Amino acid sequence: MPAHYVRRGERKCAEGFKKLNLSPARVTAPQKELMKTRSFVISCALICLGTTSALGQDGATGTIKGKVRVERGTPEGVAVVLRQGEREISRTTAGKKGDFVISRVPPGIYAVSFRKPGLSVGSIDNIEVRAGKTRVLGDRLILPLDQGSLAYIRGSVFTIDGLSAPGVRVELAQVLGDGSLKKLDARVSDATGQFVFRLPPDVATYRLSLKADGAEPASTDIAVDGAAVYRKALTIKRK
Repeated sequence: MPAHYVRRGERKCAEGFKKLNLSPARVTAPQKELMKTRSFVISCALICLGTTSALGQDGATGTIKGKVRVERGTPEGVAVVLRQGEREISRTTAGKKGDFVISRVPPGIYAVSFRKPGLSVGSIDNIEVRAGKTRVLGDRLILPLDQGSLAYIRGSVFTIDGLSAPGVRVELAQVLGDGSLKKLDARVSDATGQFVFRLPPDVATYRLSLKADGAEPASTDIAVDGAAVYRKALTIKRK
């Protein structure tokens, strides 16, 4: 704590002795209790003064906060980079729900860019930051999948006789670490029995499941480990 705050507290204590007509050598038990109370109040006041001083220093900068969304997958781990011109000022990462905060930003005009493997790069320009203010960017930014760095699951559905099976529903789910399934998407095989799913290139295991009236359910797993085309043929068995 700054020395001038301590000196101010000492002066307050001395003034308290005078108002109570006391000297340190002639303090009774009840008077001691009263002095403890006054001392406590003075200590709290000094702490508040110190806190106010610290907050006053932060008033020279501003804050940027917002939320980024993604077309597919999770926004967790999206790199949020604050730039001024070509110079990087600060960076952070988005949380599980896409929320991010950049604190202690000097007043000025900035741009924020967003990056994550498998997603297109996004940016927001001309962000004005003012001292002591929070600039809220909202949640309107959505990062679409990057077509050049995707994992594609391409498949075909056939009958037990080897013929193309159109109109079959194919469901896609991610196999989680505990073995449970997280449903992601679904397709219906086209006139030639084909279907395709676009996915981020993150390492993961997916399950394809076939569902059709009058047919036995069937499923198969696919391990994805990067941007590539993964092909799978599935056979539908009529009951």
